[in-house]
Amino acid sequence: MAKYRLVLLRHGEGAWNKENRFCSWVDQKLSSDGIKEAQNCGKHLKALGFEFDLVFTSVLSRSIQTAWLILQEMGQEWVPIQSSWRLNERHYGALIGLNRAEMALNHGEEQVKIWRRSYDVTPPPITESHPYYEEIYNDRRYKGSDVSQDNLPRAESLKDVLDRLLPYWNEKIVPELKSGKMILISAHGNSSRALLKHVEGISDEDIINVTLPTGVPILLELDENLHPLGPHQFLGDQEAIEAAIKKVEDQGKVKSAEK
Repeated sequence: MAKYRLVLLRHGEGAWNKENRFCSWVDQKLSSDGIKEAQNCGKHLKALGFEFDLVFTSVLSRSIQTAWLILQEMGQEWVPIQSSWRLNERHYGALIGLNRAEMALNHGEEQVKIWRRSYDVTPPPITESHPYYEEIYNDRRYKGSDVSQDNLPRAESLKDVLDRLLPYWNEKIVPELKSGKMILISAHGNSSRALLKHVEGISDEDIINVTLPTGVPILLELDENLHPLGPHQFLGDQEAIEAAIKKVEDQGKVKSAEK
């Protein structure tokens, strides 16, 4: 029997997810479909009897909004939420704002897959001439973070995401888990993948094949040493989840009409 249980998820669909663009650290609200995904996630978790004691999110709106909607559907709006930039989506550097399918057309599907899914390949860094540079680095939410704005990333590999996430996991989340609290983490595709890689010991090579759909809760059951008792479980209709995973994977492919 599990000593600790943790629910992790990628936020509901955001506006740029719908447009198939690299969103990263640009702040986006949920799309209308993303709102429904978060609400359905809350309904499903309520039906399964989950009761949360604490929620962790990134400082990006789509992560926080997803947590709000889930708690609202569960009748657990009072549950405390803690937010940190360390749970932010991966920083995609110069790729931010670009369309994935167009990138696949210009650079090849394999290169886009490497940029999106590999462990230690970093995309080209963002520069001050980038159209979203000022929006990101002048954002007030980072002024009070635990690193100076000069030390915030300009581009990240998945390895970089794990490196900046691990201190928060070890110092903030793990003690709460070990105190017996039931925790929900409403994060992003890559911060969630990085955490799964760490907890489940997924290899650098195999992590490229781990794809997380939006708005689908993932259950982790852990022993007293925080080792998994089995592989992570997607909660919900498995056929619909497989279709959602394929949809995410297809985002990095050239559209049929363009081939």
